[in-house]
Amino acid sequence: MKRLILLALSFSLLGLSLIAQDQPAYQTTTNTSAYFYSGTIAGSEQLKIYTYIWGQVMKPGLYIVPDNTDLLTLMSLAGGPTENAKLAKIRIVRPVADDDRVIFVNIKEYLETGDDNLIPQLQPGDTIIVSGTIYYAFFRFTDFLSKIAIVISVATMLNAL
Repeated sequence: MKRLILLALSFSLLGLSLIAQDQPAYQTTTNTSAYFYSGTIAGSEQLKIYTYIWGQVMKPGLYIVPDNTDLLTLMSLAGGPTENAKLAKIRIVRPVADDDRVIFVNIKEYLETGDDNLIPQLQPGDTIIVSGTIYYAFFRFTDFLSKIAIVISVATMLNAL
């Protein structure tokens, strides 16, 4: 009976650690228009748009930004990229009329050349995805394997009792 309780406790703790999220959700979406009027700034009217940023940034989520915002500004608002971010291939999923369009941006090249033409302006509903590097994927995989090894180790130990 003691073994069964220890085994159940071990599996439940491992299960909770496997499904736990690394980063909390920061903001939720609303059912309003993609544009909304926010008043004037320096005498000119300003529209705001909804954009999303996911993946390897410090604060992923929904951002409401001025309509003249570019990718670097949004990434800065999101706290910047994490150390595991793959800056050479950032995806912008842009909903266009009847179909979706995917744009790949190389921020690493921008940092090396300083060419402003490499950084696109955002449009309403854009979703920016900053993926992780191969090292990050390898780290996550080895972390998963170590948790499996712990479960096997505990099960073997309980079986030996």
